[in-house]
Amino acid sequence: MNTAAIILNIVIIVLEIIGATRSEMKLSLKTFVFYTQISNALTFLSSILLLVFGSHPWTVLLRYTSCCFMFMTFIIVVFVLIPMYGEVKRLLFSGTGLYFHLLCPLTSITAYVLFEDHTSLWPVPTVLTFIYGISMLYFNYIGKADGPYPFFRVHQQSKTATLLWMTALTCLIAFLSFILSRA
Repeated sequence: MNTAAIILNIVIIVLEIIGATRSEMKLSLKTFVFYTQISNALTFLSSILLLVFGSHPWTVLLRYTSCCFMFMTFIIVVFVLIPMYGEVKRLLFSGTGLYFHLLCPLTSITAYVLFEDHTSLWPVPTVLTFIYGISMLYFNYIGKADGPYPFFRVHQQSKTATLLWMTALTCLIAFLSFILSRA
């Protein structure tokens, strides 16, 4: 692993810690209802493991998966949530949004694309994201969750809208995963 990858992964860890300390959420299992929290926790863990164990195939796969999740987080915030809610400052430039939606994703993707070893196992992030999505749909359906994103609120949209959202999101993560695997 080269020096730039080491430095950027240290930066990622520091940014994740700063973001977590700014978070008003209490650490619990409910925190991981949010894809953003999952992607950031996975990125934090994968950066630590990469620094400790180096570029072993499983650490490379974990870093790759976390980068795909972060890429998905960034794209959804910029192209779905900001247009829906119109809260650019809150979602990208202040509080946890600055760290979890902007700085950590961009730093992580840059580190992976430019300085880290790659994997060609692009279906892995797609399958994991699909499992997350189906789980959230189920928990919304049975009333154990509300969202946390508008496209999971099955009781507030038609079945067709839900199907279209899930198809679009699955295609998006598959595309992003494929692109990062070829970067």
